[in-house]
Amino acid sequence: MGTVIVIAVLVLVAFAGLLIVSTMRRRESIAAGQLARETRSRDRKGRKAAALKEGSTGRDVEAAAVLARKGGDLVPVAPAPVTPFVEPDPEEVGVMRRQFLNRSIIGGFLLGLGGFGASVLAFLWPNSSGGFGSKIAVGKIADIKLAIQQGNGFAYYPEGRMWVTEYPSNALEKAKKVYSAPELTGMEAGVIALYQKCVHLGCRVPACLTSQWFECGCHGSQYNQVGEKKGGPAPRGLDRFAMEVSGGSLTVNTGQIIQGPPIGTNTTGQEAEGPHCVSGSGGH
Repeated sequence: MGTVIVIAVLVLVAFAGLLIVSTMRRRESIAAGQLARETRSRDRKGRKAAALKEGSTGRDVEAAAVLARKGGDLVPVAPAPVTPFVEPDPEEVGVMRRQFLNRSIIGGFLLGLGGFGASVLAFLWPNSSGGFGSKIAVGKIADIKLAIQQGNGFAYYPEGRMWVTEYPSNALEKAKKVYSAPELTGMEAGVIALYQKCVHLGCRVPACLTSQWFECGCHGSQYNQVGEKKGGPAPRGLDRFAMEVSGGSLTVNTGQIIQGPPIGTNTTGQEAEGPHCVSGSGGH
């Protein structure tokens, strides 16, 4: 979809520039006294070919056709006297100034339009230099689990706008019936990467250390430690990212967001482990 938008913007910019330039040239031609295209066409149709004598060759026919296009037989003209220098007409100089100003305005418009197109292109272009929207090397699985323990069950990585929590190995059989391969790759290694955004209205969801759930302070949506919906108005569980595990290290593709599990998914069976930080406004 992003590629289609980029192509459409570039086509519109090119078309607008071509239309403006052609309009400007047409106006300048008319101002300089050039005949309109329709007038020239009628003039050519009204011309007659020069009469050919009997026994004319093909070269004579071609020469006659050229004369017909030029308007008839050529008549020798005496050399014209040298025209003395005349200072430019102030009104004509004013016309040139107007042309300069018109071209400057149109050039500025095209420059602004090109800048807008470039900014749209830059906004839609995939981020390949790291950060959100790219693949992020989070680190060794062992180090990530240690960070989760130090965070009392939750590890937050701001460069990826994600929470990483542990996924229990005893819940994998249920998980294989619900989750896709890019999710299961990390879950089988014992971790899961969750997008920080609440799927209800997009608020950043904090972790509640007392209940060991994610609890949204905006409208009360609640999710268990692996992002499955437990309460509130959220239409599904937390969205999550595709994960890759190689050599004991986790890489999270934040450019591939996977929609959260449907309401009712509860692969871990985890209930609130203490007081809630936010009162839920809905059922399971």
